[in-house]
Amino acid sequence: MKKTLAALLTTSGLLATTASAQLLDLEKEDLTLGFIKLTDMAPLAVAYELGYFEDEGLFVTLEAQANWKVLLDGVISGQLDGAHMLAGQPLAASIGYGTKAHIVTPFSMDLNGNAITVSNEIWDEMKPNVPLMDDGRPQHPISANALAPVVEAYQDRGEPFNMGMVFPVSTHNYELRYWLAAGGLEPGYYSPQDISGQINADVLLSVTPPPQMPATMEAGTIVGYAVGEPWNQQAVFKGIGVPVITDYDMWNNNPEKVFGITAEFAEEYPNTTIALTKALIRAAIWLDENDNANRPEAVEILSRSEYVGADYDVIANSMTGFFEFEKGDVRPAPDFNVFFRYNATFPFYSDAIWYLTQMRRWGQIPETMSDEWYFETAADVYRPDIYLAAARLLVDEGMSSEADFPWDSDGFKAPTPAADIIDAIPYDGRAPNAYIDSLPIGLKSGQTVLDSEIQG
Repeated sequence: MKKTLAALLTTSGLLATTASAQLLDLEKEDLTLGFIKLTDMAPLAVAYELGYFEDEGLFVTLEAQANWKVLLDGVISGQLDGAHMLAGQPLAASIGYGTKAHIVTPFSMDLNGNAITVSNEIWDEMKPNVPLMDDGRPQHPISANALAPVVEAYQDRGEPFNMGMVFPVSTHNYELRYWLAAGGLEPGYYSPQDISGQINADVLLSVTPPPQMPATMEAGTIVGYAVGEPWNQQAVFKGIGVPVITDYDMWNNNPEKVFGITAEFAEEYPNTTIALTKALIRAAIWLDENDNANRPEAVEILSRSEYVGADYDVIANSMTGFFEFEKGDVRPAPDFNVFFRYNATFPFYSDAIWYLTQMRRWGQIPETMSDEWYFETAADVYRPDIYLAAARLLVDEGMSSEADFPWDSDGFKAPTPAADIIDAIPYDGRAPNAYIDSLPIGLKSGQTVLDSEIQG
């Protein structure tokens, strides 16, 4: 990355001193923000319910959206001023995969928060392949190696093995693919001619909106899925499925959702954008402070029908530091949902680059791109300059600590070590092509998908 964050701050005109002088002069005060009914929309609900938006002079309406496409279209059209988004959505839109639009994010909403669940029937078939602990419970994390013989049996019978994910550029799609590939299963490829993502697939992945996942599995349309909470725990409470791995165990402290706005909004309403970011940072701090002491209150908020609308106990299972895999098998998971710790809210370029590498790995980016292209695309979408301007104001106003923020970051996290990833392949955002080529299953440099064939 040639530009440092200091240079970006200077060129953007969003140095903290400038922001501080202009902050009270909001260009737009009345805002409508969208979200999907998932627990990781919590910063929006908390900022609204605790008055953080109003503290910034913002009058916000929060509106649940039917699905991720409707949400994205709403932001692009201006019906929504911003939204809780899949991290892949701003990146895909900005590079023209699907709907073309320049979406940016000044704020990452959380780390972790997802899981992969299979039906009871599939779990019964997997269990003989899963090692047990001394107390007889399954040993976690569970590899997709345990699923491979089940998939093979389906193939031998000529039956499709169908699983659900929430959107083609969702974390859930990439995490499910990552888990399957780490277990030697082909999750399928995309091509410009075939955007199903099912080319040469052992496991057929299709889109199901998050709240509909349990019912779709119960109906037998899919036999498993990857989704955020509370829809994995809902399967356990309903007695219809078993989560086999959380994304925390797949990739320790992986990035999840972002807050997305159009580049035009950020340019036209710079102080409003900073004010929004300030309120969301405050909400994230509240969600994690004092060892998650505020989580029960957050669960009560999220359980309301206007937000997630699931039972308190279902949401509390993961939000309060635990995760239930089978009925009665409740295990500690203090970092299952992280909203502020570990610089969770900082929009790191390396997080954006990981999503882009997965798009390339499965053919959504059809051609090999240079490392510099990955760096430039990340910097075009992720806006740590806006984030740090908001953070500086919070520190100056005594609402947060200087030590809470990575002021000297160049936008890249330290490489994720092999020990923190399910397939023991480390990730370094500074070397995207080398990372892609290190993954055993997936497109490599110089390869593309033509019809149903990998070329090159």
